[in-house]
Amino acid sequence: MTFTRDTNIPFSRDSLEQLLKRRFFYAPSFEIYGGVAGLFDFGPPGCAFQNNIIDVWRKHFILEEEMLEVEATMLTPHDVFKTSGHVDRFTDWMCKDLKTGEIFRADHLVEEVLESRLKGDKLARGETIKEEEEDEDKKKRKKKVKEIKNVKLDDEVVKEYENILAQIDGYSGEQLGELITKYNITNPTTGGKLEPPIEFNLMFDTAIGPSGNLKAYLRPETAQGQFLNFSKLLEFNNEKMPFASASIGKSFRNEIAPRAGLLRVREFLMAEIEHFVDPENKSHPKFQDVKDVKLRFLPKDVQEAGSSELIEKTVGEAVASGMVDNETLGYFIARIYAFLVKIGTDPSRLRFRQHMSNEMAHYASDCWDAELQTSYGWIECVGCADRSAYDLSVHAARTGEKLVARQMLSEPRTVEEYEIELQKKKFGPKFRKDAGTVEKWLTSRTQCELEDLSKELQENGKITASIKGVEGTVELDSDLIKIAKVKRTEHVREYIPNVIEPSFGIGRILYSVFEHQYWARKDEAERGVLSLPPLVAPTKVLIVPLSNSAELQPMVKKVSTILKKEKIPFKIDDSGASIGKRYARNDELGTPFGITIDFESVQDESVTLRERDSTKQVRGSIQAVVDAIKDITYSDGNWKEGTAHLAAFNSE
Repeated sequence: MTFTRDTNIPFSRDSLEQLLKRRFFYAPSFEIYGGVAGLFDFGPPGCAFQNNIIDVWRKHFILEEEMLEVEATMLTPHDVFKTSGHVDRFTDWMCKDLKTGEIFRADHLVEEVLESRLKGDKLARGETIKEEEEDEDKKKRKKKVKEIKNVKLDDEVVKEYENILAQIDGYSGEQLGELITKYNITNPTTGGKLEPPIEFNLMFDTAIGPSGNLKAYLRPETAQGQFLNFSKLLEFNNEKMPFASASIGKSFRNEIAPRAGLLRVREFLMAEIEHFVDPENKSHPKFQDVKDVKLRFLPKDVQEAGSSELIEKTVGEAVASGMVDNETLGYFIARIYAFLVKIGTDPSRLRFRQHMSNEMAHYASDCWDAELQTSYGWIECVGCADRSAYDLSVHAARTGEKLVARQMLSEPRTVEEYEIELQKKKFGPKFRKDAGTVEKWLTSRTQCELEDLSKELQENGKITASIKGVEGTVELDSDLIKIAKVKRTEHVREYIPNVIEPSFGIGRILYSVFEHQYWARKDEAERGVLSLPPLVAPTKVLIVPLSNSAELQPMVKKVSTILKKEKIPFKIDDSGASIGKRYARNDELGTPFGITIDFESVQDESVTLRERDSTKQVRGSIQAVVDAIKDITYSDGNWKEGTAHLAAFNSE
């Protein structure tokens, strides 16, 4: 059981989710039509909370780091995602029940079944285990589950299961299929046999234009729009490197089995940064500002050893030891931590997990996920990857555009690079109408690709390739082409920047903050409180007239006018409910402050200020109270310091 603050009430996910839906933070989309899995609508407090998070994100990253914000279209032509690799590789593994046709996401199924068996083993050994709350999908399955319960497992089997679970994010489809067969994993509801896992592309496809000939997709991320606009951004930045762009917008993923509320959805808000950096210099000028920040890391070697034990290190130590690849990556990891704590995540339930070797993208040199612990387990909320030069390289090769940065050298230098020499007299007659297409394909190869082609030409005496727009396989022998390293002197260094990419899933962050900040008052399970930081709370102030007497209305209007002038969001509750009930309703909404207007306020224009979590109250003039609210909310103040000039107040 998890207890927080001054309470003896254990955390209840069910109570939290009922509150969020009852107070319309969010609700299933199309609910009166039965709803559609993985789609949600945000209500007034949910919209305000999300917008406040985005506002803090913009100031924390875009303003502080002097980033260039762009907004790209959500509709993206097929060729863009074919080039980026999404068409071929943006997939999850799914398996189908041979009889019922029910579909499961393979890694989630393996994880769920093995965890269930481990719980059964602990119960059989007489151990007490914490029963985590489960989503509705899991609850329904458990009513009919055919998994063996309370059965003792061999110690070796327990170790195997724990080792698999520690590496569950890194298995290929073939490996998941082997696990399903080896451990006899079936449909948890019916016990039915499953087909081997197959790839399922997560992108929503569509077509642009009435003819439907231009195939397109709803973007699964905002990154590609930033890469394609790199040259324009570099020019806007006066050709200065390094620099960063940023984008906030909706993305879409056709999840196999959406579940866990906002944690796995089909339409969601992302905030992404692409920090373009010199591949020969990944230091960061502000690294010294964060090098002493201590974080909890889960490096890949620990996971690959079957463990999940966290390692505490400063960011400086992590970079110096090589655990984190470079200063710029380490800098952003520290900045991600500061942002997440600022908006209300619990630092003790935050870790940075490194991608294992078998889950790291082939082009990435390092990648860390900021994971937040919730009742659903550890949830990836932010990814921070060094994507090397992959994205700009593949788009440049596909389009023929130079997506490069240039550096004037103080002294000329000699470089050695692969170059292609075509035997034009033989090349033209050989390929005829396709000669231009083949030549363009050759001249758009990267240095790494030219190195591979050079080896192939030396070893086989020819190169074979499939080239778009040319029928059949193209063969190029040494009579047609030569690839060799050539030395040349350059006064301007031209290079393709590497990219450090922090990518934020806003919905996952929102839900995690809800869990981290939800609690119930002592001995009052029905009195839920959302202790959202004032900076991001949907409404900052509740104005509460002691009664609905006409005598108090001028003061209500005066306080409202001042709050509007100061741009402080507020609500008025002049209903007939008791003042306690009115405050309790707004504690559920996360409103951090309450201003009570009573008959004494009419006499001396003083009001009472209540703090949500402690329910402490102070009293002072309207302006003094508003100044305290501003200081605590927007100037990193706290209750004690912000109200030091106000008199303590006891309502009894």
